[in-house]
Amino acid sequence: MLAIVLLLALPFCTAESASSYAGSTVADSYPPSGATNTAVDTYFPDASQVGYAGPTPSGAEPAAIITAVPFSKVEGVFPLSRPNSADGADTTFNVMHQWGNFAPMYSVESFGLPDASPVIPEGCGINAVHLLMRHGARYPASDEPEPSQFASKVHAAASKKGFSVTGDLEFLATWTYKLGVNGLTPYGRESLFSHGVAFRYRYGKLLNAFTDLPVFRTTSQDRMLDSALNFAAGFFEIRTYETDYHQEIIIEGINFNNTLAPFHACPNANSDDVGSFGDIPSGKWADIYLQDARKRLQPMIQGLNLTIDLLIDMQELCAFETVALGYSKFCDLFTEEEWEGYEYYVDLNFWYSCGPGNPTAAAQGLGYVQELVSRLTHTPINVWNSSTNSTLDSSNITFPLNQPIYVDFTHDVVLASVATALNFTSLAASGPLPADHIPPHRSYISSQIAPFSGQLVAQVLSCPASEEPTHIRFLLNDGVVPLTGIHGCTEDSNGLCALPSFISGMHERIGQINFAHDCFANYTMPDPDHIMDGRCPS
Repeated sequence: MLAIVLLLALPFCTAESASSYAGSTVADSYPPSGATNTAVDTYFPDASQVGYAGPTPSGAEPAAIITAVPFSKVEGVFPLSRPNSADGADTTFNVMHQWGNFAPMYSVESFGLPDASPVIPEGCGINAVHLLMRHGARYPASDEPEPSQFASKVHAAASKKGFSVTGDLEFLATWTYKLGVNGLTPYGRESLFSHGVAFRYRYGKLLNAFTDLPVFRTTSQDRMLDSALNFAAGFFEIRTYETDYHQEIIIEGINFNNTLAPFHACPNANSDDVGSFGDIPSGKWADIYLQDARKRLQPMIQGLNLTIDLLIDMQELCAFETVALGYSKFCDLFTEEEWEGYEYYVDLNFWYSCGPGNPTAAAQGLGYVQELVSRLTHTPINVWNSSTNSTLDSSNITFPLNQPIYVDFTHDVVLASVATALNFTSLAASGPLPADHIPPHRSYISSQIAPFSGQLVAQVLSCPASEEPTHIRFLLNDGVVPLTGIHGCTEDSNGLCALPSFISGMHERIGQINFAHDCFANYTMPDPDHIMDGRCPS
């Protein structure tokens, strides 16, 4: 039997006193260095060498999206422990749903169509499906240093005289920082595999219409590629998935056009005064909603000033530690009202940085919308005026136009930008968002738009009994989205729009978005109260 030893690097944990390791970093490494030994591979032949697999006839492909009643909702987060709030008397309150873009994906009940179901309407059939999906749960990104900085500040404070923690913060005396950077967490990998399995159950029958192997797309970033591969392993078959489809990996980096990471092609989206404008209103709101938490928690820690920024870091650590380690003691430090405040803090940032309230949002989502229209019309793109990649998108090999199933992996901000470019006005119905209070019945909720493993699905349907036989509709995290913001799409209880009307409306919307100006022009942030559709006012 092969014994494998896990080596732990504990740079700050050599002493037993609390002040020597509170907030320090624990770095694990697996596989161990030197564990690879190709000489013993002959002892472990693969399945093709062993043989004796036995008969494995396949059954028919499932099509649960047509027949599943009731539709099975995504709610569970096994194997994570569901956290409680500080006043967790209401067992129906789900702290995880308050984490904004750090929330695990859950099924949204409605975006304004209470009678609509993800199951396709009776009398319709499924022709094609287009999936735009966010990567799975991850560790903090390299441009999100706040959680690790919190650990550094706690460690520095614990190294000085006068540091003490009591009550609910007593755990900080022995708490260590255990998070990685950028990559998927174990739950992130498991979640993507499960979503791949679920997608096969819902849309597997469409595989019968393929005449060649599918082409799925993702970007070169580690967590993006790992998400795509884990999804494919669930959607296809774990031992053969690598030969069941073509995985296209598009370079994600500065000076590379990529509709799945369009911010690299839009300089204004990366500027502090335009692209990060959401930091201003969200910061103002944080100064309001966290005041009570600061008064309550500060007496429990001596030697460290709990600023508003540090309290936000603690709320983020709740989310990151839970999806990485399975639980977090930071979660139950905050009340339900404070968790609702945090969700709105993220909502403000999204609305004003990559949503309807930012002048670059529609421009960033434009490229994917152009690709969607190209796929729907089976017409090659011939105008290159956005983040589309003319090298890849002009080839029928890397950008096929006849697939019944399309799968693309992207980022949270891109999901938000694409929804803005598509002019999903129901999401913006209660905007612009105020920075001094949470509006009642708000329509823009970031955890419902771009959570971990968030999914935007376009269903192309055949409805023979209708005057127009082919329709399209959109599901955002299982919630059916009204398409009344698109010219030519009328109100429909199931969210349906005749495909020719949708395409015509999208051509009009595409013509309204000025990518060159909104992404490259030298302008200051316009009055945010005058932006509702993600475009710079003329």
